[in-house]
Amino acid sequence: MARIVLASHNSHKLQELRAIIGSELGVHQLIGYDGPAPVEDGTTFAENALIKARAAAAHTGLPALADDSGIAVDILGGSPGIFSARWGGPARDDRQNLELLLWQLKDVAPAHRAAQFVCAAAYVLPDGSEHAELGVWPGRVLTEPDGENGFGYDPIFAPEGEERSSAGLSSGEKNLTSHRARAFRTLVPGLIARLEE
Repeated sequence: MARIVLASHNSHKLQELRAIIGSELGVHQLIGYDGPAPVEDGTTFAENALIKARAAAAHTGLPALADDSGIAVDILGGSPGIFSARWGGPARDDRQNLELLLWQLKDVAPAHRAAQFVCAAAYVLPDGSEHAELGVWPGRVLTEPDGENGFGYDPIFAPEGEERSSAGLSSGEKNLTSHRARAFRTLVPGLIARLEE
């Protein structure tokens, strides 16, 4: 059984990815990462995902998966974007991030609150091979938080065609259609093919 390391210290993300891609991994086991976190100084989601995956592959000698994700609001020119996790300041507090974004959009009409959750998923192999894929989940920013599931901006993001926020969806519903699901389901078959060559 080959092991694949997820370049994240977030146990919630490890659990979510096992639910999303567990069946596609087959005999391959997805494990957590306990090494140092690299400086994410890329200018795109894909660059930051690759930075994390390279660090994990170098540290462990294993194939590595990573992602970088955030919310991109149309009327803000795609911001917060790669700065989503620290939009509200250096504390990287989910509530502060969410409240700042709501305040910035407080006078914006519903018709102009379009946004997307964006995720770049990447793999890096010990031989240096690497690849990234982008997943986009279109929707809009709500005027107030709704729902108890999820984290980050989930309570204020309503996916396209939904009245509920992402935080109002069950884990199963979210894992079928989210930006992270779209990115990793596109990425993983190519990774598995490479591992089984």
